[in-house]
Amino acid sequence: MAPTIKIASTEVGLGHPVYIVGEIGINHNGELKIAKQLIDIAAEIGLNAVKFQKRTPELCVPKDQWDIERETPWGRMKYIDYRHKVEFTESEYREISDYCELKNIDWFASPWDEEAVDFLESFDIPCYKIGSASVTDIDVLKKISKTGKPKIMSSGMSTMEEIRIGVATLGLDNLLLCHSTSSYPCDISELNLNMIKTLSSEFEIPIGYSGHEIGLATTLAAVVLGACLIERHITLDRAMWGTDQAASIEPQGVTRLVRDIRAIETALGDGIKKVYDSEISVMRKLRRSPNIAN
Repeated sequence: MAPTIKIASTEVGLGHPVYIVGEIGINHNGELKIAKQLIDIAAEIGLNAVKFQKRTPELCVPKDQWDIERETPWGRMKYIDYRHKVEFTESEYREISDYCELKNIDWFASPWDEEAVDFLESFDIPCYKIGSASVTDIDVLKKISKTGKPKIMSSGMSTMEEIRIGVATLGLDNLLLCHSTSSYPCDISELNLNMIKTLSSEFEIPIGYSGHEIGLATTLAAVVLGACLIERHITLDRAMWGTDQAASIEPQGVTRLVRDIRAIETALGDGIKKVYDSEISVMRKLRRSPNIAN
């Protein structure tokens, strides 16, 4: 039997429907209203989950960058102040958690530091996502592993040896590994989708795909290649302010993505050759010596 992980009540792995995650990340720009709008879209279209990112700014931002000023939607401010601006508080995450429960959609997050893991543990999320930036952060990986919850790890900007060390730190149990390329947006020449097969062959665990490209065709190709989880950034408008917006999908695109993934699942079938009833009349018409034996 093909390996699976379980996210809340959903089995994820080959032989099961593709688990589709809408990465909200920081596309909410620190506004709870926008986060809820994206949750609405994800739930209405039929995504399985939405994902956020959780940072402790003082731990994640190098100190020499704290006082660098940058333009933001709230005016010019220090980078450390901006990082706090786009982080939701505990009460806001409580509201997000309740709202996702109301909308019957899973939610979880990528913790960028050990304190963020402790923060998320208080919400009893169904799994942890490890972003590509954290693949080499052994302390964070160990902290997540100790929770005993399912783990999803992306593999962008990582060598195979770094991926192997990350996997060994987390352990193969309850682990899903996502192929990814960490550029925003990613040029299709650097997607290297055949890595899905490479990772599947080496680790023999469920493999997913976290895409940052423009368009949907290559993400759909990932499903054909065996990705059992798909993650794409979602946004209300790709022209909104923010570093991840350009590599995100707007609502109409999310609708097409879900529709086409489900169509591909149906079209792939079981790989067992058969003659369908719909072919019988055509066979009788076109073959000189039709054979309708099954």
